[in-house]
This record gives sequence, C-alpha cells and structure tokens, in this order.
Amino acid sequence: MTKYTFTDKKDTRSGFGAGLLELGKNNDQVVALCADLTGSLKMDAFQKEFPDRFFQMGIAEANMMGVAAGMTIGGKIPFTGTFANFSTGRVYDQIRQSIAYSGKNVKICASHAGLTLGEDGATHQILEDVGMMKMLPGMTVIVPCDYNQTKAATLALGNHVGPAYLRFGRPSWPIFTADARPFEIGKADKMIEGKDVTLFANGHMVWQAIEAEAILSEKGISVELINIHTVKPLDTDAVVKSVSKTGCAVTCEEHQKNGGLGDSIAQALSQHFPAPIEMVAVNDSFGESGKPTDLLKKYGLAPEHIVAAVERALSRKKQ
Repeated sequence: MTKYTFTDKKDTRSGFGAGLLELGKNNDQVVALCADLTGSLKMDAFQKEFPDRFFQMGIAEANMMGVAAGMTIGGKIPFTGTFANFSTGRVYDQIRQSIAYSGKNVKICASHAGLTLGEDGATHQILEDVGMMKMLPGMTVIVPCDYNQTKAATLALGNHVGPAYLRFGRPSWPIFTADARPFEIGKADKMIEGKDVTLFANGHMVWQAIEAEAILSEKGISVELINIHTVKPLDTDAVVKSVSKTGCAVTCEEHQKNGGLGDSIAQALSQHFPAPIEMVAVNDSFGESGKPTDLLKKYGLAPEHIVAAVERALSRKKQ
C-alpha cells in the first residue's frame, strides 16, 4: 500500500506564483509578462514586489511572445503567463519563429490546462498543447504534479537556459510531494517501487495514479509509479529500466492520447524495449463544461480507468 497521503489541497498555479516570486528575489534578470490575467496566473505578488520588472501586455498574447523573445537579447529571463490555450494555440507561429527557431531563453508558463479547468468548457480546456510544444526543436516541456513540484519546476527553469513550456492548472489539488523533494529537469521521479507493471504519469494524473495504485495493491498487484514531470527531454533510461523489470506499462495524462506523454513513452519503448503499453488519456475528443473530477471520470481518466488499463496491460504481458 502506498504511503502517499495529503493534508492540504492547493492549485498548481499558486506553486508557479510562489516560485516566480522567489526567483525574482534571487535574480534581478528575471522579468514577468502577463496577458491581462495577473490574478489568474498568481503573478500579482511578483508584480507588487517588482513593479519595474513586470509588464502587463494586455490581451495581445502574440505580441507578448515577441517582446519576451526580444528581452532575452539583453540578458533578461522572461516568464510569460496566460491560459494554456492562449499560451500555445493562439501564438504558435510566434513561439515557433521568434522563440524556438531562434533558441531564445523564454519560459512559457501556462495555466488552466486540461479537463480540470472545469466549467470554462472545451474552448479553454486545451488538450493538445503538450504535443504542439514537444514537437518544437529545442523546447523543454514540463508538467508538474502538485503545488510543491510546480514551485520547484519554476525555480529550476530560472537556471535552465533555452526555451521551455511549463503547464499547470486551476483546481485545488492534493499536495503530496515534500517541499524539499529534489527536482531535476529531464530526470524522472520514481515515487513507488514495484515489480508487476509500471505506471507513468504527470500533472494532475499523478494523484489519480496514486489512488489507482492503492486499489491495485489490494488486488495483490505490485505497481511501480514514475512521475514523468518532464515530457521533453524524456528520461529514456528510467523508462526502459523500469519496463525492463516490470514487463508492461500504462501511461496517464490529462491530454489527448495522440501526441502526448503516452506517445513519447511508446516511442522510447519501441526503440529500446518493446512491451505492452496502455494509455489513459482523452481519446480524440474535445472536453465540455463540468466539475473537474466529474470530467476526469466521464473522459476515462479516473483511478478506476487506470486500474482497468493496468489489468489490460498485465493480460498482454509475456509470462
């Protein structure tokens, strides 16, 4: 049985806000740009503390990306903030040309991603952003799992050189990682040791996987749970090492099945250690308005769906 529990819930966007404020105190080259969503992105504390280093860009996201790219030429480290749909889909051309192609040191920070955005509905619940961003050459893609890890990821990006995409969310979510837990970009975080099946998860789905592991443990199934907070660069060694031991895998993500974490894991396994793999993700569908946990259940991302996927993977494993 897993030892992971939680005593508090907090939105991951607040972890970003706390990390950004700390970065601002430690490095005067850090600047923040926001597209008229300062409160929603929890950037207000940074704005209050460093008014001369905060730039309110208005509802002009494409311009924000271009300005951020330009700021890097003078040595600044810009963190942009808006909703995930606007951080990627609305400005993909500017990110591709001005940031990724040019290799600019811009941190694209995106809140309100995935089904757990909830009541805002399909137009805002982007489920394609990880795929869009990981395909850009040189782009780092990070999807942290709770408040503490989002803060740690934000701090790590302050020292990372190169374009990066940081994805987080709006709902209050269990805090289950320690605030001092090490975080290294590109390094998978093994959370539970097991021998029968490997669960790979990121973002809000890590907690869903923890709940699924508790159910599977009662069934006598030993689960290895690995938090793949960095989708790109993928920790291929950790992926292959774990599945070489367990013999099968299940991926869990709040994203389209096409183009997300599951695709990255499947590609790594196909090249290095072919094994049965099942994917828990949104299956070629847009979302809808509703409560976050209700939507996760309706779209097949609840703990019971992970349990079912594990049982399917085990049935395909070579004995």
